[in-house]
Amino acid sequence: MPKPLLDIDALTAGYTRPVVGPLSFRLARSEILGVVGPNACGKSTLLAALTGSARIFSGQIGKAAGLQISLQQQQPPAIDGLPINATDLLALTGASPEELPPWLSTQLGKRLDRLSGGQLQFLYLWSCLLAAADVVLLDEPTNNLDPEGTIFLERVLQRRADAGCGLLVVSHDQRFINAVCHRKISLG
Repeated sequence: MPKPLLDIDALTAGYTRPVVGPLSFRLARSEILGVVGPNACGKSTLLAALTGSARIFSGQIGKAAGLQISLQQQQPPAIDGLPINATDLLALTGASPEELPPWLSTQLGKRLDRLSGGQLQFLYLWSCLLAAADVVLLDEPTNNLDPEGTIFLERVLQRRADAGCGLLVVSHDQRFINAVCHRKISLG
């Protein structure tokens, strides 16, 4: 059996106190794993622990050698007034603009703070999904997306998994989780 990309063993994590855990799971190459649960059960904290920005109280996070992680956060950084456009963002993350949906590919020259919420959300997702990473962590990726954007996202996730990437998806959107995830874990 190949070594997993992530091997989480009895992880308890949080900030000033534990918020999530103990939790154990493995993420393999080409797998899309969904994380579901009510608000405040620690889904986003789990992602923060995996990227080193939350405190580990106990347990272990095993990572494959040389593992590269890409994280899409639910609350993206503030961009108001920054003179950066969509093409600039893609260049910074190494994501290709090829195969972007038509409703976004025509907006590449626009400043980020001039894009709609759905356009910006999809651009952030695209930047994370197509960055050079072995594991992609997505926190509520369907926020601000219309049905067309969600369907397009489902196809992109499957293509990344087919290419050997492991994906960990946090979402309240049960239809989306059921459509894209190979398996799911529940918190709370």
